[in-house]
Parts: sequence; C-alpha cells; structure tokens
Amino acid sequence: MVKETIQMFLNSVLVVITDLAAGLLGNASFRRHFHLLLSALLLFGPLLNLWVSHYSVFAKRTHFLYRVFLRSGWGWTCIFVGSFVFVLSFSVRRSLTLSLRHLSRLAVAGGLWLGFRKLLCLLENATGSCYEPLSSTFDLASGTNGDQPLLLLREDETKEACVRSGMLWRGYEVSEDALLLCLCCLLLAEETAVFGPYLSLGGPSGGPLRILFLFCILLLSLWVFLLLCLLAYFPQFPTQLLGGALGCLSWRVLYQGWYRLGPSWYCPGRPGVGVLSTQSNQDETSEALCETNANEIN
Repeated sequence: MVKETIQMFLNSVLVVITDLAAGLLGNASFRRHFHLLLSALLLFGPLLNLWVSHYSVFAKRTHFLYRVFLRSGWGWTCIFVGSFVFVLSFSVRRSLTLSLRHLSRLAVAGGLWLGFRKLLCLLENATGSCYEPLSSTFDLASGTNGDQPLLLLREDETKEACVRSGMLWRGYEVSEDALLLCLCCLLLAEETAVFGPYLSLGGPSGGPLRILFLFCILLLSLWVFLLLCLLAYFPQFPTQLLGGALGCLSWRVLYQGWYRLGPSWYCPGRPGVGVLSTQSNQDETSEALCETNANEIN
C-alpha cells in the first residue's frame, strides 16, 4: 500500500512537471524569443566576471561538469534527444521509416558540428603560431626575473601538438564550446517543443516518454547553465560571441530554413510533422500544424 502510494505520488509529480515544461516549450512566444535569450547571454554574460568569485569550484576547468558533460556535449544531446524523438514518433505511428526520418535531423546537425570543428581547426592552424617560453634563457641572459618571459616562435606546429607539448598557441580562434552549447540548446528547444501539442492531441504519454522528456529539459537547463559559467568564469571576447553566432546561424538555416520545405527525399521536415495527428484526420492536422509552425517563426 505504501509503495503504491509513493508510486502514485511520484507519477503525479512527473506529470505536473512535464506538463508545465511542455506548455512552456510549446509556447509560441518562447520559441520566437529563446534565441534572443542566448544572444543576450553571449553579449552580457562576460560582464558577470566582474562579480563572480574566482575561487569558486566553477572557476576550474577540471570541474566535474566540464569534464563529463561539456567535453561530450554532442554525445549527451544525441542520446537524450534521439531517444525522445524515436520513442515519441514510433509509439504513435509504429513506423520505423518515419522515426528514422525524424532522427536524421540529428545526423544533419552532427555532420554540421563535425564540419565546423574541422574548419575551425584549419583556421586556427593557418592563422596561429606556437611559442615556447624561454624563462631559463631569459634569466641567464638578463640576470633578472621579468614579468613576461621571452618567447621563441616554433614553425610547422599544429595547435594540438603545441598545447600537448606545454607551449603557448596564439592565433585566430572561435569558441567551439559556445558554438556547441548554443546549437544544442536551440536543437533541444525545437525537438522537445512538439511534446505540448502532442499532449493536447491526446497522444499516449506513459512514464518512459515523460521521463525522457524530463531528461531533455534537465539537459537543456544544464547547457544554459554551463554556457553562463563559461561566459562568467572564462570570458573570451569575441571568440565566444563568434562561436555562439555560428550556433544560432546553424539553427536558423536548418530549422527556420531547410526543414520548413517539408519532408521529402532531400529534407527530413520539421519536428512533429507526420506524428502530431490522429489516425482519422492525419492529413488535415499535419497541414494545420505546418501552418502554425510557420506562423510562429514569422
């Protein structure tokens, strides 16, 4: 009896939390302005460095959240978002083809992320140089301990080899962390926004689906928190601003551009298309949802 009461209480809490989160993410105003919130964080977040404590645990790059989540950010996003999208689409239509089509949006975003990483790596290696501190040579030659040790240029070095050797790399950089976090935040917001309309249409919403949705919400909150920590404790202007701008640009090109063309052999379509409809009026509801999504973006 006690066990059943606890289960009912936990299930009720889960339903309330997920219903509230689904209502927020499915709200048209939230979807229109969420990218503006991220833009404001990128612009004004570095100012928090004037007030945060530099002795905080979040001021260390070796912190647990940075090591476990940030370094594998795209992997965590794919696991939770991919699970949610697959369970949601397959539980309604029982179509593996439809589920794979919706999952292909993650593959596209993943390919874009990898492409950006390669391009940014080429950019850094082409515009940067590796410097080796010569503190010992400087001390012998001058007999004093200067604040800035002499640096010796090392040619034909890549950034990875330079940093691995304990030397200093200076070049034109774009923050990959800011790019990844902004892209993941916007992707999570888009993919989970369909859960509110899905519930309003009376779709089956068992415990596993709601738990996956809750994990996605927690992951979204974590990415926003980590972005704020990076901007406050490790400000790098304008590299972080450029990285965030690339993340927002990627989202706009994919979700507000290409995916709006509708599902076809060359386009996976927007989230929810082909899923958010009943069996009796599938075509009419899908068309109405597509029009609603287009109006929300405009």
